[in-house]
Amino acid sequence: MNTKSFIEKLFALLVLTGFLAACSPEEKRKSVAEMTDDEVKAYADELAHKFIMIDGHVDLPYRMNIKGFMLTKEVEDVSVETTGNFDYPKAKTGGLDAPFMSIYIPAAYQETGGAKEFADSLIDMVSRLPVTFPDLFAMANSPQDIEQNFKNGLLSLPMGMENGAPIEDDINNVKYFYERGIRYITLTHGKDNQISDSSYDTTYTWNGLSPFGEEVVKEMNKWGIMVDISHVTDSAAYDALALTKAPAIASHSSARNFTPDFHRNMPDDLIKALAENGGVIHINFGSSFLSKANRDKRSKMTEDLTNYRAENNLTRDDSVYIAYAKQYAIDVDIYEDIKTVADHIDHVVKIAGIDYVGFGSDYDGVGDSLPKGLKDVSTYPNLLYELLKRGYTEEDIEKICYKNTFRVWNKVQEVAAQIQAEG
Repeated sequence: MNTKSFIEKLFALLVLTGFLAACSPEEKRKSVAEMTDDEVKAYADELAHKFIMIDGHVDLPYRMNIKGFMLTKEVEDVSVETTGNFDYPKAKTGGLDAPFMSIYIPAAYQETGGAKEFADSLIDMVSRLPVTFPDLFAMANSPQDIEQNFKNGLLSLPMGMENGAPIEDDINNVKYFYERGIRYITLTHGKDNQISDSSYDTTYTWNGLSPFGEEVVKEMNKWGIMVDISHVTDSAAYDALALTKAPAIASHSSARNFTPDFHRNMPDDLIKALAENGGVIHINFGSSFLSKANRDKRSKMTEDLTNYRAENNLTRDDSVYIAYAKQYAIDVDIYEDIKTVADHIDHVVKIAGIDYVGFGSDYDGVGDSLPKGLKDVSTYPNLLYELLKRGYTEEDIEKICYKNTFRVWNKVQEVAAQIQAEG
C-alpha cells in the first residue's frame, strides 16, 4: 500500500469514527441538569423499561386467595385493570419485570396448624398464572430465568415465602419449598414462631433465632434460598447474619432512622451489618414505614375513628363510617410523599453504599397507606425520576432496579453449589 492510499484510508476511518461517536445516544443525551422536567420524566420512564425491574415483595398471592384476582371470569382478560396495586397492565406501564410473589402465611396458622398446606395453595395459584397466560407470565427460579423472560417479553414470577411457619418442625421442608420454587424465606412474620422472634411481638421467645432456626438458616444456605431478615427482631437478624454463609436480604424493610420507635424497620448498625454481609435492604413504600410524623398521625387517626364509631354506634362496614374515614384521611393528609421513599434510599446509600439497596414496595400488603406518587406498580418511573433529580446515575439506578439483588441471588446459588459439592 502506498503512502497516499494509507493516508486516505486512515482519514476515512477517522471521519467514520468521529461520525459514529457524534451519533451515539450517550453523546447526544443532555445531563439531567440540562433537561426540562418533562424530559427527565421521559428519561425515567425509558430507564424503567430499559432495565430489569425487581420488586422484593408484592403481596398479590394473598389478595388472589381473598378476592380471586385473575381466577374469576370477570378478570380473565388481563387488559382489565383491577383495584389492587398490582395487575399486568399496571406492571407493563411501570416497567416492572420481576415482582417477588409473597407466599404470605398469617401467624394464626402457627396456632391452628395447616401452614404448609396453605403455603402450597398459594404457590399453586401463582404457578397457574403462566399456564393460564403463557404469553404474559413465566415462573422464575433464578436471575438467569428472569433475564431470559425479560428478553422474551414475559413478566417473571419469582416467589418468596413470608413466614417460615410452613417449614413446621421438619427441616426437610426447606428443600421441599426450594423444589416448589421458593427463593427466599422471611424467617417469621407477626409473632414469634418455631424459627425466630418477630419484631412485632414482645415475647422474645428465643432472644434471637431458635436452635431449630439456626438449622433452618444452614439448610437454606445448602439449597440456595435467600435468608430474609425483614420482620425479625434485631437480635434474630444479627444471629442470622453471623450464621449464614451467603448474603442475606431484607425483602421489604425501611430505615429506622426515620421511625425511631418502629422496630420493624432496620437501625443503621444493622443496615451496615447487612451490607458487610453483602446483602441488600429493599425499601418498603408503606407510609407508616417512612416517618415518625406519619406514624403519629395514623395513631391519632385510629383513636379518633374508634371514638367516632363508638359515639355513633357504627361498625367498620357502615357506609357512613367508610365515607367519614375516607374524608378524615384526606383532611389530615395521611399519606407520605414519594420524596420520603427516596430519602430512605439516600440514607442507605450514605451509610452503606449504592450496592446495598433495592425496591421492596409491599404493594397489596400495606393497604391504603401508599405514598403520593407511588400508589401502584405503574408508578416506578416516578421514583426513578426523583432519584435522577437527586443526582443518581444510570449505573446507580440499574443497581437499585436489579443488579444488587441479582448479585446476592447469584452468590446464594454459588454458595449452595459449594455446600452440596462438599457433601
